[in-house]
Formats: sequence, C-alpha cells, structure tokens
Amino acid sequence: MQVAYFKMQGTGNRIVVVDQRETNHSPPTPSSVRRLANDATGPGFDQLMWVTQSEDSSYAANYRVFNADGSEVEQCGNGVRCVARILAREPRHAKEFVLGSPAGPVSVRVDRERVAVSMGRPDFEPARIPFVADELSAHYTLQVGSEALQIQAVSMGNPHCVLQVESVENAPVERLGPAIEHHERFPNGTNVGFMRIVDDANIELRVHERGVGETLACGTGACAAVACGQRIGVLGERVSVRLPGGQVVVSWAGGENPVWLTGNAELISEGSMYL
Repeated sequence: MQVAYFKMQGTGNRIVVVDQRETNHSPPTPSSVRRLANDATGPGFDQLMWVTQSEDSSYAANYRVFNADGSEVEQCGNGVRCVARILAREPRHAKEFVLGSPAGPVSVRVDRERVAVSMGRPDFEPARIPFVADELSAHYTLQVGSEALQIQAVSMGNPHCVLQVESVENAPVERLGPAIEHHERFPNGTNVGFMRIVDDANIELRVHERGVGETLACGTGACAAVACGQRIGVLGERVSVRLPGGQVVVSWAGGENPVWLTGNAELISEGSMYL
C-alpha cells in the first residue's frame, strides 16, 4: 500500500505525518515502521504521526504516535505541533482547534511562526507514570549499577525521568539513558531528561527518548523537565528550554492547569512511501 506523507521537523525532531482522514487505512506494522524510520530504506524519522478522522465532532482529527523502533507511544509534543501545522493550512480549520490523542484532547494555537499545544496536566503519582515507588515524593533514589541517582519522575501522557546535571554537554546520556529507559522501576520504560538549570526562566536539556535514543529535541521531555523544576521551586511559570535542536517555551500555571508547549513546526518535504 502506498501512502502520502509530510516530512517535518520540530526543534530538530524529525517527524513524518501521514494524513489518513479520507482513506483511514490501518497504520504500518512495527517492522514496517522500523524500515520506514531508517534513512536508507524510508523517509527517516524519529516519530510517525498517523492522523485519522475523529468520531468526535469537537476534534479536528485524531492521531497516533509511533517511535522509530516500531513501538506505539502515548504522546509527542513536537509531533503534535507538526500535525497542527498541516491541518491549519486548510481553510476549514481555524487557527485554534482541538486534536484527539491517546493521552487525551490537545488544544492547539497556530500562528505564522509558532505553534502552541496544550500538553495536559503533569501527573506525579507513581502508579500513573508508571514508576515503582513506596510513596509519592519530589525526589527518588534510583540505583543504576553502582550509582545511586537522584531523579524526579512524572507523566506528561508518557513517562519521564528527569535528572539535574551540572553540564548538558558532559551529561552521560549515552550511558545512563538506555539503562534508565529499561530500568525495572519503570515498567513501561521511560524517556530520560538531563537538565541544567541556568536560572528560574531558562534551562538546557538533552533527552534520551524511549524507543528512539537521544534526539535533537523532545517536546514532552521539555514539559516534564519544567514541571519537575517548578515542583521543587527552582523554575517559574514560563521557561525557555534550550535543546540541541533549538528552543521551545514551556508555560505552566501549576495545579490542574495544562502545560503549554510553544515552538516551531516546519515542512521539509512531501512524498509517498510503501507500507
């Protein structure tokens, strides 16, 4: 089966968007996703966003998210910005609309330069991340080999582990990222963020993404890092997050309010691929 696609980037995160609102074909198998994610055998991507028509008339569309390793995941902040940019090109859609995702409804705002998406409320409850812990805490000790790491854990619709580091350039992302991703205390695996706090309005961040490895950017990872920093009182309500692929802005008023993620979403090319 041949399908059309849009190859895009959000803060350097490589996204392929497939719009199936008219044809509604089933998404590719995990092995096909892995083949298509490889630059040598497909368009190449970090995440595949599979867009379908929603049965809920209040949603402009639904989407599903597939990582480069073929696994389906709950959310992708950079990916949903790319989906929103594609839909906003159509006259029938206003510049503000709602999308349906596996993690729940996502409100979006699109302007000429940037796309803002509502990523939901951070959930720190261990059982809902999921993360194995005796009780809720702001910090946890995670034993990785001979190292006892101080971490924070949160769900942004998908699981995240956040560590503070003195230098993102020298952070042990390649060594600790995979070890923490597959740690037994994260039953569904986890994304791993390495955060340096510059001041209360600026952080630097590198992210090892579950099922992908380190990427140039991770939207939910940026939201998770800021939420964790706010929780311990070191970050304010609006934070600029510097990632290897560029900058995003994360805003959270706390409590039951959603986290807003604002950044770019740019079209690279269009084409078709065989599933």
